[in-house]
Amino acid sequence: MNKKAAYVIASFFGVGYSPKASGTAGSLATLPFAFVLAYWGGFYAMLAFFVLVYVAGTIASKEVLKYTSHDPSLIVIDEVAGQLIPLMFFSANELPEMRIWWLYIALPSFVLFRIFDIFKPFPASYFDKKMLNEHGVMLDDIAAGIYALLVMVIFTHSACFTSWAGFALRAVLRTLKIS
Repeated sequence: MNKKAAYVIASFFGVGYSPKASGTAGSLATLPFAFVLAYWGGFYAMLAFFVLVYVAGTIASKEVLKYTSHDPSLIVIDEVAGQLIPLMFFSANELPEMRIWWLYIALPSFVLFRIFDIFKPFPASYFDKKMLNEHGVMLDDIAAGIYALLVMVIFTHSACFTSWAGFALRAVLRTLKIS
């Protein structure tokens, strides 16, 4: 892969050049792509996109790392891959309206992913600190995405969420006249 193409892919078409919070910008930039893929292609389209992003991101990161320090802020393709993990398991095909997908799936997965990506609980911290190559760049965000997915699954399938938080969320939605 040539240098220019590697920078375009690694920065997710320039999103990584955001002057502040480039990782957050990369995660946010993932959401519209994920929605379109989930809505019209479902889980398998999102899975295919995830595999493409992971493979291209690993190759592009390897090239960019030749010219930069370990995991520079301009590489956000890893955030795209990590953010896709919780999103791909909650396909928009199962939800009746777009706004519900954004509220129940995109927003919580975004917040959870960013929390896990910032704090990097093990093994994400191991990948970030010990694997100083393209695999470490990608895998710390994959771990954060898996953690976000696990928390979302627990919340959506727990009696606590469906009773207490679900009640509170429905009350807020009624107040805002969204549901």
